[in-house]
Amino acid sequence: MLHRLTIHELTSLLARREVSAREAMQSCLDQVARVDGDIRAFISHNPADALAQADAVDKLISSGADFARQPLLGVPIALKDVLAVKDHPLNCCSKILGNFTSPYDAAVVEKLKAAGAVIFGRLNMDEFAMGSSTENSAFQTTRNPWDITRIPGGSSGGSAAAVAADECIASLGSDTGGSIRQPAALCGCVGMKPTYGRVSRYGLVAFASSLDQIGPFTKDVRDAASLLEVISGHDRRDATSIPQPVPAYTKALTGDIKGLRLGLPKEYMVGGLDPQVKAAVDAAVKHLQSLGASVQEISLPHTDYDVAVYYIIATAEASANLARFDGVRYCARVDGADPLAMYGSTRGAGFGAEVKRRIILGTYVLSSGYYDAYYLRAQKVRTLIRQDFLKAFEQVDAIVTPTTPTPAFKAGEKSGDPLQMYLSDIFTIGCNLAGIPGLSLPCGFSNASQLSTQNSQPRLPIGLQFLGKPFGEETLLRLAHAYEQSTPWHKERAL
Repeated sequence: MLHRLTIHELTSLLARREVSAREAMQSCLDQVARVDGDIRAFISHNPADALAQADAVDKLISSGADFARQPLLGVPIALKDVLAVKDHPLNCCSKILGNFTSPYDAAVVEKLKAAGAVIFGRLNMDEFAMGSSTENSAFQTTRNPWDITRIPGGSSGGSAAAVAADECIASLGSDTGGSIRQPAALCGCVGMKPTYGRVSRYGLVAFASSLDQIGPFTKDVRDAASLLEVISGHDRRDATSIPQPVPAYTKALTGDIKGLRLGLPKEYMVGGLDPQVKAAVDAAVKHLQSLGASVQEISLPHTDYDVAVYYIIATAEASANLARFDGVRYCARVDGADPLAMYGSTRGAGFGAEVKRRIILGTYVLSSGYYDAYYLRAQKVRTLIRQDFLKAFEQVDAIVTPTTPTPAFKAGEKSGDPLQMYLSDIFTIGCNLAGIPGLSLPCGFSNASQLSTQNSQPRLPIGLQFLGKPFGEETLLRLAHAYEQSTPWHKERAL
């Protein structure tokens, strides 16, 4: 049962030498073998390599390793297939990369290795992180561990599902418009998107460079604090990385939130919000008040423009970033009669429908005659959206909202309607446009009587989102930890 442990539970046992890193890794591998045929979170993993890493950790522990300096020693952590690991496959769940193997480690991978983590497995995702359901992967569709007829969210659906199904102790994903927080909410785990610039993007295959951030998926808030502390920090290889000191996040988990001022944006409690989600969030807000926080209504007046602005800026940046995948340097080339034909054939065969849709849209809004009308105007409105948040933070310490408008929906339910799919991220997009931190954690479950009874636990998780000031991760973690430790939701398990 070691696979069911949190980071802090496992490292405590390892430090006391009550279990070995090999035993912990084997427990996760056994769980993958048991459940991943249904969940499909992993697109690949190498058990021999993982066990060899664990054996090396056991040797370190036996020689007196310092867990204070290596806080993730022996912890099995899996990665979204958008992060580079040297000599491991890197496909972004797309056909266009073929059998590409990364020649280097991402900055976060370097940090995980230095902290002693055992890195194993590539996790499924929407192709090039473009999607909200993990149905756009070129390889397979990941299923929600709470009900395998439903989606796990996206684009980091594999990262969320693997943690929720206890196939790994923790995982990393990326968040461009909610791709960590939304699947965390739908799968019932903790997901955090740091402030833009807090975590290096070096070694992250870019979707939208001004929006992307790497962050953790964990089983509780303490683990999120620990993992964020490891992966944060300035990196000269990333021009957008900000040289800001990294706090000891775990020390912020005091359990005391008395006096904190929380804002409830009126624009987020709107029509289309599932009644069960609203009821769970309302109950969570009352609970936060009982813990000593004050709550006031605030306004984020440009919220209505979030989705439109996001899908102009994100697609414009995607069209530029994905231009490099042309079959010339490192793609699965499809030959043509001339270079232009080769480009077209390679990209036509290699990219999926959603990626093509976004490339076309992004190219259009950047084209001559439309740049000012769409892209430039979207950037101006993005500034107004950020100003809305900064003005709100003059009145409150954090903002509390639902993470998603509904619980997890059925697989295939929104595949034919891209706009409805895009609206799944309506509460998470603003955080990325403003560059602020956001965290989602469980705050309840939908009514089991209305759901499929195929699983033994057919209830679906509901997520609560906290949004904070730039580099205000400590406050979010403090809030989330106080709420989590005084409620039962984090103790529930999907399997």
